[in-house]
Amino acid sequence: MTGQPRRLPLSEAANARLHTLIPGGAHTYAKGEDQYPEGLAPVISHGRGGHVWDLDGNEYIEYGAGLRSVSLGHVHPKVVEAVRRQLQLGSNFVRPGVIELHAAERFLETVPTADMVKFAKNGSDATTAAVRLARAVTGRPMVAICGDQPFFSTDDWFITTTTMSAGIPAQASDLTVSFPYGDLPATEELLRRHDAQISCLILEAADQHDPPEGYLAGLRDLAHRYGCLLVFDEMVTGFRWSEAGAQGVYGVTPDLSTFGKALGNGFAVSALAGRRDLMERGGLRHSAERVFILSTTHGAESHALAAAVAVMETYEKEGVAARLHELGDRLTTGVRQVAAAAGVEQHVVVRGRSSNLVFATLDEKLQPSEEYRTLFLRELVLGGVLGPSFVVSSALTEQDIDRTVDVVARACVVYRMALDAEDPRSWMGGRPVQPVFRKYA
Repeated sequence: MTGQPRRLPLSEAANARLHTLIPGGAHTYAKGEDQYPEGLAPVISHGRGGHVWDLDGNEYIEYGAGLRSVSLGHVHPKVVEAVRRQLQLGSNFVRPGVIELHAAERFLETVPTADMVKFAKNGSDATTAAVRLARAVTGRPMVAICGDQPFFSTDDWFITTTTMSAGIPAQASDLTVSFPYGDLPATEELLRRHDAQISCLILEAADQHDPPEGYLAGLRDLAHRYGCLLVFDEMVTGFRWSEAGAQGVYGVTPDLSTFGKALGNGFAVSALAGRRDLMERGGLRHSAERVFILSTTHGAESHALAAAVAVMETYEKEGVAARLHELGDRLTTGVRQVAAAAGVEQHVVVRGRSSNLVFATLDEKLQPSEEYRTLFLRELVLGGVLGPSFVVSSALTEQDIDRTVDVVARACVVYRMALDAEDPRSWMGGRPVQPVFRKYA
């Protein structure tokens, strides 16, 4: 490490320029400057493995890389080499390239619960395509989302349910309803209330915990009994739970599923996969009305598909999913130990599957607190850890994990001081971080 970063003058100057040129100063709201403590939002110059460097030369151990998409680490040699080879052959053609065939074959070998696949560039394209297909197949207008889960799409059918619904006609909100995770009776009541109107149930198969016994199978049976489809959003769970996603772990096959993030190790590729009879409705081998599922100029960009093939091969050959869980287990154990040692184990809480860890920062009343999150993030950044979450990549080492635990230990000491003072403001360094979804800036 290059030592504890204290000031980031070059990053601060770059942030000011970014806000002048790009709304919000970033192309993803979750990467915004408002998500980090004041004056400590580094602008990255480069990354390698599990580390990144900012414009001021500071080095960080990085978590949640690429918003959880870079699961193999930056500049992974097998992925980079696959991309380099493909770029020499061309990146986009007027007809399908053979890499599209190879990528589809590899994907369906990796996710054997699906019969067909179609690639796109981002997760929202894939989830919206799943909703469109479900509406077309069922002839129903409504979609039911799992209301306990944070994000499904940038498109109207989801964003209308958030506090940032400006620009979306009010009528759109009437077509999206929500159901609670793990509660089959409540979901059945929702389906009964909107009789023959809901086209699909869409959810992440698991959230911070494994699903209750029999829940996913029961949800699938419930969906089919009421004439709608079950869609798994595997953007996060895909590859991190297993090479075949959460459906490969829990043994329940959805009608449709969507993948992204880890699929390309940072390269832009996502996928809609599912049952043949459903997917074929967007094809040429049926007599029913055609469905415009996905048709994207860059969906089959050859180097991104080459990256996806390399990722899938690496996961299989190197046991990456198991490695992610091992690293996460080590981190969970360490953080819980140092939190307990500082007397803040009820306030700094690690949650989630080992391959997909998040942390909660709770106040004196054990309520989620943006102020305490600011304090905690500030101590992490000052200690050389860039961690909006604790989501690991396989490029991290045991030494990286142990170093992170040491930084968390120091952060927990400061956290205890703030709790004792019943006021974290003296340790925040400025304004608090903000939630992504809020009505006003």
